[in-house]
Amino acid sequence: MAKRKAGGAQSKLKRIWRDRVLYLTLLPTLLYFFVFHVIPIIGMKLAFYDYRIKGDNVFVGFTYFKKLFSTPVFFQILENTLIISAMKIFLFFPMPIIFAIMLNEFKAGPFRKSVQVISYLPHFLSWVVIAGIWFEFLSPSTGILNSVLSNLGFGKVNLLTSKGSIRWVLLASESWRSIGWDSIVYLTAIMGIDPTLYEAAKIDGANRFQIVGNIVLPALAVTMVTVLILNIGFFMNAGLDQVLNFTNAAVNSKIDIIDTYVYRIGLQNSQYSLATAANLFKGVIGTLLIVSTHLFSKKLTGKGAW
Repeated sequence: MAKRKAGGAQSKLKRIWRDRVLYLTLLPTLLYFFVFHVIPIIGMKLAFYDYRIKGDNVFVGFTYFKKLFSTPVFFQILENTLIISAMKIFLFFPMPIIFAIMLNEFKAGPFRKSVQVISYLPHFLSWVVIAGIWFEFLSPSTGILNSVLSNLGFGKVNLLTSKGSIRWVLLASESWRSIGWDSIVYLTAIMGIDPTLYEAAKIDGANRFQIVGNIVLPALAVTMVTVLILNIGFFMNAGLDQVLNFTNAAVNSKIDIIDTYVYRIGLQNSQYSLATAANLFKGVIGTLLIVSTHLFSKKLTGKGAW
């Protein structure tokens, strides 16, 4: 048994050495996550200390967590975070898959390349630029949407200041920004399907919908499960940059999330320990979600994130 394990370890080392150039390309990404995501974990201990500008920080245990959960506004913020995240994950999740399948139906050519490039571009825009575009599009006075509604005989609407619609605006702008970029991983998986499977299906008389249902979707199963599990891990991240650019006094109560709360009390009000406690709570919930989703998927389908 020991010899078998040693042989397996040597085989893995040989494969790593053989593909060393590919692993080196991962180095910048690994450094990024180490510097900006691993090292900051050490600073999370501030949630258990009373921060002092001068002198040593004083250990106070769970004092700031108790203060956090005794704040009535925190539960409204938590509710906003859960609702917005659920909308982005579960309602948006099938869109890149459908978009990738639709792109695959087009023959490779100028039209398909143009659609891909145009759909990828919004991903590279900052949320400041995207918010500006959507403000112009939804403007009650000069926006395209209200111009169309007026021409059709309907009254003008201001979706940006409506509590009932602002969350849908966040979902729509997120979809517009990410649908093309997120479809890349699915399109890559589709392109890896053995062409002989398509040929066999056509010989058997299968139509396009049957091919998608019996060949394409099963081939995407592992990718879909992996992406869903990773998305669940970021469930508590409802989009700080997006919310900061779309928020206003009229709708703040509906889109104020944990990240904006941490930004407000931490950077603006200098309550560093309380802000760290809120962020640590968010991180722990995210970790539990990704582990539980992985275990559930592993038990249900035999496939997980690792």
